[in-house]
Amino acid sequence: MKNKIVLAVLFILPIVVYLFFASGVNNFGKLPILTENITDISSIDENVELKDKITILGFLGNDIENQKGSAFNLNQKIYKRFYEFNDFQFVMLVPHDNESKVDELKAELGNLTDMVKWNFVYGSEMQIEDFFDALKTDLTLDENLATPFVFIIDKDRNLRGRTNDEDEGTKFGFNTTSVADLNNKMEDDVKIILAEYRLALKKNNANRKN
Repeated sequence: MKNKIVLAVLFILPIVVYLFFASGVNNFGKLPILTENITDISSIDENVELKDKITILGFLGNDIENQKGSAFNLNQKIYKRFYEFNDFQFVMLVPHDNESKVDELKAELGNLTDMVKWNFVYGSEMQIEDFFDALKTDLTLDENLATPFVFIIDKDRNLRGRTNDEDEGTKFGFNTTSVADLNNKMEDDVKIILAEYRLALKKNNANRKN
């Protein structure tokens, strides 16, 4: 009798666990949209677009040296895990006249990873401030036009985030100075949005076959 119970538990338990997580993916498989229809970054740089890309958007500001730690955290914890996915990119806004500083940063990061999905967009102070304000977050840029927070933008140029975060309530961005925030929250949310688009692609392909 005991052997039968053990066998039943070993057989049934994995199925129950699978169904639990499968239902979780279906119920919680989308990140809330916090701001809709953000202006495309091509309005600042015609060579870079948000449309049809899953974008990690950041604002490095004028003090690039002070942002290196954040850039390295982001590179190691997020970029290296996801950059090989199709339509995934990083976009960092930087004020004009910081090109040489960015080149130094790119060279240092390039020693650790393939920089193919890192994009640096240069704009005027007004362009950067206006673009940031259009995100409609509860965050601010500092005096150098920088913020340690980065943002997830979907393929339709919507800002995605959390509406019931246990720490912040509405969570617009992810703090690159906090490894815990990157590991425990941002990584999960990037996985969710990538899974969302993969699921949509599978459905479209199935519909075409039918």
